Amino acid sequence: MKQPGSVDYTKWLYLFTGIAVAINFTGLFIPIMGPDATLYATIAKTMVQRNDYTNLFAYGTDWLDKPHFPFWVTALAFKLFGFTTWAYKLPGILFMLMGAWYTYLFGKALYNKQIALWAVLILLTAQHIILSNNDVRAEPYLTGLIIASVYHFYKSYTPNNFWHLLAGCIFAACAIMTKGMFALIPIAGAIAGHFIITKQWQQLFQWRWLIAAVLILIFILPELYCLRQQFDLHPEKLVFGTHGVSGIKFFFWDSQFGRFFNTGPIKGHGDPSFFIHTTLWAFLPWSLLLFVAIFQFIKHGAKSATKYEWYCISGSLLTFLVFSASKFQLPHYLNIVFPFFAIITAQYLATIKNSIKAIWITQLIVMALMLLAIAALNYFFNPDIFTAATKIWMTLLSAALLFLPYRISKNAIQQIIFQTLLTSFIVNVYLNGVFYPNLSKYQAGSEAAQWINQNNSQHYPVAQIDDYYPTAMEFYSISPVINLSADGKGAVPHSQFILYAPSTIINNLKATGWQIQPLKTFKRYWVSRLKPAFLNYNTRETELSEAEVVLVEH
Repeated sequence: MKQPGSVDYTKWLYLFTGIAVAINFTGLFIPIMGPDATLYATIAKTMVQRNDYTNLFAYGTDWLDKPHFPFWVTALAFKLFGFTTWAYKLPGILFMLMGAWYTYLFGKALYNKQIALWAVLILLTAQHIILSNNDVRAEPYLTGLIIASVYHFYKSYTPNNFWHLLAGCIFAACAIMTKGMFALIPIAGAIAGHFIITKQWQQLFQWRWLIAAVLILIFILPELYCLRQQFDLHPEKLVFGTHGVSGIKFFFWDSQFGRFFNTGPIKGHGDPSFFIHTTLWAFLPWSLLLFVAIFQFIKHGAKSATKYEWYCISGSLLTFLVFSASKFQLPHYLNIVFPFFAIITAQYLATIKNSIKAIWITQLIVMALMLLAIAALNYFFNPDIFTAATKIWMTLLSAALLFLPYRISKNAIQQIIFQTLLTSFIVNVYLNGVFYPNLSKYQAGSEAAQWINQNNSQHYPVAQIDDYYPTAMEFYSISPVINLSADGKGAVPHSQFILYAPSTIINNLKATGWQIQPLKTFKRYWVSRLKPAFLNYNTRETELSEAEVVLVEH
């Protein structure tokens, strides 16, 4: 990999990969963000506290929305390390890094080591991958499981190997037990799409796929057992506002196809162009290169389809089209195909011979816009927390951006890629080192819980009334949290207790005769719904409300 007139840049690729891995860990200790991530953390915490790994509970009742696998993994982390922020996030990040490893293996098997290394770096610096390793939900698990399954299915017939088939089935089953049956779309799409486009019809009807279907069904039996025990055997339970809900039917149909056709209990409003503009920002700083890479691959591949691999294009674009047609769309859904996108982009960059100037100008504009966006965010947000360590790292990375790429390589494309990587590092050191730590201060539920943990020396019972997301308080509170209605009704303790609630509700309770002693006031905001008025320090107060921790004499 040594280029004429340049140092051996393979070592630099490994160094940059190490930095990219470290960047993905920088969100490990930032408080868990509500509503989704704190909900998932609370479900896993409840699992451990009840010592019940069959039933899922949230908000004090049976919960049927997502399958069990991520909760089992998180519960194991909680058993080992306690109910901490980093114990919740660590498994998701590790699964994501497993996805990076399998991206390397798959890229190397399809192309070569150089493309594989570039693909890993592109994946680990894609903007929404880093964001998802801070705001951990199901997607880091899925990203690792899906690319691992595709790789093993690919290796199961080149050469034919039963152990690879078995591994592919295990990873596919875990993906299904993470998100549902739609997890099979990128897996089956990658394998079947390649066979169809390259006209290898006989490969579609091999006995191995029937064996794979049977094995996957066997491996998801733990999920089916849990759903049957919690829901199908208890038709008297009220779920989604109705009785007689089948957990197994929901798993196989309503949770995925019901959302797709908008016929299930959870509905959405789809926009066919949603994932196009989502990709534009979520795959930064590589998104424009990705669009060109896909266009060029299809353009050249259409002329001689059998000479190309179609796994990455088939797996990613089929999933992209299905999600775009769906009525239920969220930005993080697309993360699961980012390993395919990374390989496609790396392959394009490694083989390009023309348009180097156009690529350099394009990436220069992208890098400039990203750095200007961070500068503007810092100016208007006016963060309180900006540690010396973060400033030093950003200064070193900025200096490296200006000088290091030209030292590493004389190859123009490689220089552009290294500059792009360094830009991503700068942006995300700022986001995870400055922006999100400051943002978390406005998640009043988690802030209040940690304050109560440190100041409740009398061990008063703890209750809350939260119209944002109560799971932030529930997860971070050491004491069990009693949830009350807005009028204060519920299982109210018959003695003194600590109450966390919005100030407006506290005032209403005072008016009804409650004896309340103020303890602490918090500024609060729905931190996953950012608006320009909140981000601007000068107008932020207009977007904030107050919540209080009080001592109630009841």
